[in-house]
Amino acid sequence: MKYLTRQARAKEMARLLEWLNNPQNHLLFNEFVKVQFAIDYAMKKYDVEKTKKELLKEIKRDKNIFHRRPTRSFLKYAAIALIFLGLGYFFRNDLFHEEDHELLVPEEQSITLELENGSIQIINPSDTKEVRDPNGNLIGNQNRNTIVYDTNSEIDELAYNTLKVPYAKRFDLQLSDGTIVSLNAGSSLRYPVKFLRNGNRQVFLTGEAYFEVEEDAERPFIVNASTLNVEVLGTEFNITAYPEDNASDVVLVEGSVAMHSGTVNSDNPIELVPGDKGSMDKISANIMVEKVNTNIYTSWRDGELVFRKMPLDNILKKLERHYNLTIVNQNTALGKEVFNASFKNQPIEKVLGYLNTLYGIEYQIKENIIIIN
Repeated sequence: MKYLTRQARAKEMARLLEWLNNPQNHLLFNEFVKVQFAIDYAMKKYDVEKTKKELLKEIKRDKNIFHRRPTRSFLKYAAIALIFLGLGYFFRNDLFHEEDHELLVPEEQSITLELENGSIQIINPSDTKEVRDPNGNLIGNQNRNTIVYDTNSEIDELAYNTLKVPYAKRFDLQLSDGTIVSLNAGSSLRYPVKFLRNGNRQVFLTGEAYFEVEEDAERPFIVNASTLNVEVLGTEFNITAYPEDNASDVVLVEGSVAMHSGTVNSDNPIELVPGDKGSMDKISANIMVEKVNTNIYTSWRDGELVFRKMPLDNILKKLERHYNLTIVNQNTALGKEVFNASFKNQPIEKVLGYLNTLYGIEYQIKENIIIIN
């Protein structure tokens, strides 16, 4: 929403003010704002009267701010100021219906576990079974969508397993030290079957994962994500490090971590505190830190996709991973425009239909490929 994100022009705010002068619109406006910031749990109700006063001030001083193309006519009374609303309200009330399109059929792919000798096991998230190494030794147990490694195994040398989670799936691990790792779609983690008694606890991540690290001051926990290394003792944080992304992000929920744009022994690590997001540019290796709402970056663990001021191209890539579908964007300019949206437990057809209705994003489906026009 342009007003809430400080992107509305003066005439747009004037139209919003005119719309808010009708008391019948207050309830709808409150509902819209609550949906937009549903993940900000502290927000209970938006003060419409205060908003109107602020609008008058903003109209006087704002003359030339971010411009977007016009929205569809059904939003004209809320003006373009409502264009950045989250979609949860419309999901809940089913106000929009997607157009008829060819049916999309995501390709089914399996979660796999690669053992030290290179052999690969298929992991069925509905199974409950023992996990054994190439020699038949018990190293852990699978309980549906979680593998728990044995803390008391007799292994005394490093032996690695690699868990690969395809698009449209998620999976959890409990490592031998008690650390819990949640892997998002399109991710893999290489890790020791058992950490040694001395030295660092190091794992290797491609993609996105949420870590709840068991504290051990004598053995720092290190996550290697290509050229980025994250060093922790005991904490909770989210790492996003997909190969196709321009940056690798670390969002700290609890504790503290140090980001190294190189080896752990490199100089000048960047330390994060809870609520920080550290982003390392993959080309320059520079690390930038900003304060964020951590819930936005960890909501995927509950099956929710939350986008805040995100370019459409980035949104489409996340949708590809979440649904395991191919999306081709032929509209280069549109791909750079930013949007806000929230989706939870919605089929891709509904998501596309809402994006079309709210934002005018045109698409077609050909041979199971989504094409943005």
